[in-house]
Amino acid sequence: MDPKSASNLSFILNKPHDVAFADRPVPSLQGPHDVLVGVNYTGICGSDVHYWEHGAIGHFVVKDPMVLGHESAGTVVEVGSAVTTLSAGDRIALEPGYPCRRCAPCLGGRYNLCPDMRFAATPPYDGTLTGFWVAPADFCYKLPDNVSLQEGALIEPLAVAVHIVRQAAVTPGQSVVVMGAGPVGLLCAAVARAFGASKVVSVDIVESKLAFAKSFCSTHIYTSQRIAAEDNAANIKREADLEGGADVVIDASGAEPSIQTSLHVVRMGGTYVQGGMGKSDITFPIMAMCLKEVTAKGSFRYGSGDYKLAIDLVAGGKVDVKRLISGTVPFKEAEDAFKKVKEGEVIKMLIAGPNEKL
Repeated sequence: MDPKSASNLSFILNKPHDVAFADRPVPSLQGPHDVLVGVNYTGICGSDVHYWEHGAIGHFVVKDPMVLGHESAGTVVEVGSAVTTLSAGDRIALEPGYPCRRCAPCLGGRYNLCPDMRFAATPPYDGTLTGFWVAPADFCYKLPDNVSLQEGALIEPLAVAVHIVRQAAVTPGQSVVVMGAGPVGLLCAAVARAFGASKVVSVDIVESKLAFAKSFCSTHIYTSQRIAAEDNAANIKREADLEGGADVVIDASGAEPSIQTSLHVVRMGGTYVQGGMGKSDITFPIMAMCLKEVTAKGSFRYGSGDYKLAIDLVAGGKVDVKRLISGTVPFKEAEDAFKKVKEGEVIKMLIAGPNEKL
């Protein structure tokens, strides 16, 4: 892919439901440790759809035109003078957030908590739905020969799931309940199985998602009912034979009823991890958490080692991310793909880069 002759067409959000395509200048390397990547495929995340729909997530507000996308894989086309780990032609999964490397969280090994993080498609930073992208070489992960570029685009959400399951410290033989069977919930269930969990229960309100979860990785499924959280929890424990509750409960939905149910499903002394994002404030069953002495953790994006482990899980056949890909569209049909994701009838849509021929 020659950046001199190829397109740097970009998919730009001006304001909610107002998108445009523009051919922007090909970016140049900013330092000797950077690489220029030709973007081959990009997956659509729920946050991308939220910006497209609402123009904001919390205090992150789209004030100027912003390129969308952050779940990408590509091909290295140019490397900086100090780069020794990558060469032109290497296929890579792209980690889309770049920390300052100098603050206390960065130096403490938790760079995902860097207050000066520059994260793709999070205002004011542009995203990866474009022809070319510049990244630090150490945030580009070479794909093994048996991992496709399409699979490479799913390493980002898989790394989110890896981080969540690592936060939960899942160990072999444990029981894990995952609230929500969207892409991240499905991947959390798959990673939990890969970590040796003997029982993995997926919970959702959509029957088709649960049917997929059962065929994909989950040992049990439960359709959440419009009943009290304690009653849903009792049903889950009964149907999945979880006497006393689950060792680990992961909420990957962000929905208030799911979070409430989570605290009633987890066993005494168990672990609860909040991975899904929903409303900023909810009614939370804090008494249940206290009385059970639950270990409760948050989980945000991914950190050191998560991308590498995600790639190893795919390369080793432990997580089959291909099954999550519902379809791939040409770059010019990007908005149509967003609409399909919004309608909820697909799991993961990929958008081919502007220089990718389908």
